[in-house]
Amino acid sequence: MSERRVAIFGAVLTAIGPISMAISTPAMPEMVTAFSTNQAAIKISLSAYFGGFAVAQLLAGPTSDAFGRRVATLGFMAIYLIGALIAIFASSVETLIVGRLIQGIGASVGVTVARAIVRDLFTGQEAARIMNLIGIMVAIGPAMGPTIGGLALSAFGWESVFILMALFGACIIVGVLALLKETTIPDRSRIRPARLLSAYREILSEPRFLCTSMILGGSVGALYAQATMLPFVLIGAVGLTPTQFGLAMLMQSGAYVSGSIVLKQVSRRIGGTGAVRVGLACCGLGGLLMLSWNLILPATLMSVMGPVAICTFGIAFLTPQVVTIGLAPFPHIAGSASALMGFIQMSCGFTAGLAAAAVGSPVLAFSTIIPIMEFTAVAGYFGYLALTRRR
Repeated sequence: MSERRVAIFGAVLTAIGPISMAISTPAMPEMVTAFSTNQAAIKISLSAYFGGFAVAQLLAGPTSDAFGRRVATLGFMAIYLIGALIAIFASSVETLIVGRLIQGIGASVGVTVARAIVRDLFTGQEAARIMNLIGIMVAIGPAMGPTIGGLALSAFGWESVFILMALFGACIIVGVLALLKETTIPDRSRIRPARLLSAYREILSEPRFLCTSMILGGSVGALYAQATMLPFVLIGAVGLTPTQFGLAMLMQSGAYVSGSIVLKQVSRRIGGTGAVRVGLACCGLGGLLMLSWNLILPATLMSVMGPVAICTFGIAFLTPQVVTIGLAPFPHIAGSASALMGFIQMSCGFTAGLAAAAVGSPVLAFSTIIPIMEFTAVAGYFGYLALTRRR
């Protein structure tokens, strides 16, 4: 497939996870009332999505190696569609949690297959360039997600956000059938337990892979984790309406788009290493601002979203290069390596989401948990540098 088609498909597949999260966030406070439950239960429904997404990647990646990228994508997207339908017709918060869990399992194929397809066809700076293009296009969906979700919520109620997800899943299935070509040679022996364990053992034996996954887990994982907190911080503590919340989230996705565009312009000048360092500097600065402003001063729109925008700008800089160097040693098991990287990334978001539910106070959780994750990403890079120098 052409570089453009790979970038478009990669963007659509990667975006299914963030969009399924972003569209639903404005409806979370209303779902508390609709199901006669509490904030913690609704947060758990999103954490269930994260959990299904994270764990299922460990199967989605090897499945795409064993049966091909097309077959794996179609199968898991069918599961995603079933989960969306369960959520639409949920009559209790327990049913909603089950639907979100199933949705997460289905959506797990997106980022795994997208990265594997890029690794199948491209390497080095070419792969990093495509990942950056994917990042630019991916940002458009999550940027509009909260806004669209907020408008749909105001017009049609909370069920409408899951109807939008079901339509998105159906469109992906049609697109895969019509346009996606197979990019790997399927090998069904790769799904056997012994081969599967051997592949993951090989990947985990590379400590630099663990460090790159730690960078992504701390930085990108923070985006997933704060999705469970920001609706309650901005709507509950700051006092925004759901529609205003959707518009405020444009600061986050706008920062990602801006970072991706700037990176495209300066990448040849600063190189991959320079891009990662700029990105991590932004993540560290944003984490410090979150920690200092919101623990000392009352939460406001700018004290919350300003640091979020700085961190997100940095994530756009570091993600393409970190993903590329993390997957580079594993061309023969790109699906499994991509799956394990995604599992670590999403597990960090899932764990932080559970920690936020346990803390109780949305502002306190946001102001402490997210900075810790950003600092973890910085620590992962220093670990990577130490291992590289040793070699």
